[in-house]
Amino acid sequence: MTHSNTKLAAATAPASANDGSCLQLPVLVTGVSGVAGYSLFYELRRKYGDMVLGTRPEKTYRMVDAGIVGTNLSERDNVRRLVHQHQIRTIVNCGGSCHLKGCELDHEMARRVNVKCVEHLLDAIADTPVRLVHLSIDLVFSGDGDGGYVETDTPDPVTMYGKTMVMAEQLILECRPESAILRISLPMGVSFNGHAGAIDWIQHRFAKNLPATLYYDEIRSPTYVDCLNRVIEEFCCRTELGGIWHAGGNIDLSLYQIAQIVNRVGGYDPSLLHGCPRIDAGPIPPRAGNVTMNSAKLKETLGRSPFLPWPLEPTFLPTDRQWHTARDGSLNGSPQLIQQQLYRPGGKTHDLINDSNTVTFSDDQ
Repeated sequence: MTHSNTKLAAATAPASANDGSCLQLPVLVTGVSGVAGYSLFYELRRKYGDMVLGTRPEKTYRMVDAGIVGTNLSERDNVRRLVHQHQIRTIVNCGGSCHLKGCELDHEMARRVNVKCVEHLLDAIADTPVRLVHLSIDLVFSGDGDGGYVETDTPDPVTMYGKTMVMAEQLILECRPESAILRISLPMGVSFNGHAGAIDWIQHRFAKNLPATLYYDEIRSPTYVDCLNRVIEEFCCRTELGGIWHAGGNIDLSLYQIAQIVNRVGGYDPSLLHGCPRIDAGPIPPRAGNVTMNSAKLKETLGRSPFLPWPLEPTFLPTDRQWHTARDGSLNGSPQLIQQQLYRPGGKTHDLINDSNTVTFSDDQ
């Protein structure tokens, strides 16, 4: 394991919040082996260097880079030591286990990773001004209705993963209500191991000429991680924003439609994609339905629509269940096109203008 040995000193640095406030440094990002944490850690690291620390599970030993610490957050002393040794001022908790089947088969593991770790973070920052931003999930809902959930809707998860995420939310609301809880959907970006994220898992199957079966009626609100990073950083800065916030994207898509997009944009064999209703998925793990979220509260508070459509290019949106089978030359798919269009919006970074809904782009450097 390699990481900076320099003790992080408390400091502040300018951020992009509307009110001109500052991001309190040092920052700790937990769960950097997941898609959201992975992207956020490197985005903040690029901006603030050694003032950003990340944690990964000890078992993820192949993830070695400056600023990344392998530790077990389910052990209270580890968390206390980490927070106090590095004088952490801001924590973004992206950690937890989202493995649906694993959580269903091992309730103790699910509680330990998704709830105990949060309990220990709260204990470590008790009686301190540390800012906590916690990432939760749309799967706190069953999706048995028409979606469009708002923050005041009562959670009714169907999976152990969703149930433990509700437990974590309740812990934070009870112990540290000034913290921000962002319920996200599917963060679209690369994963460390190449098959953990939604795009990576589907593409991994197709690239190996393996079939993938996705559900017609599990509907989510995906977002580019680039957009999500900026929302999270703003919530880190704006300490007056507490409680639960929905951070779902602008386009609602079924898992099957997402796989259609990956299949055709990637130029993979269309016969590898299969679809079915979630009732055919079997009892373990149970599947949620339409868990799309209404993010109007977020948009109104930030004064803009913070998420670009995923996918950004309208021609990549399926029109029917056979859309991905078309190979008429109108879309020359390739793995490179996935990199350019599905992981990043148009393969470029973007800056969201704070005082309008305008989005500007700049080429990657």
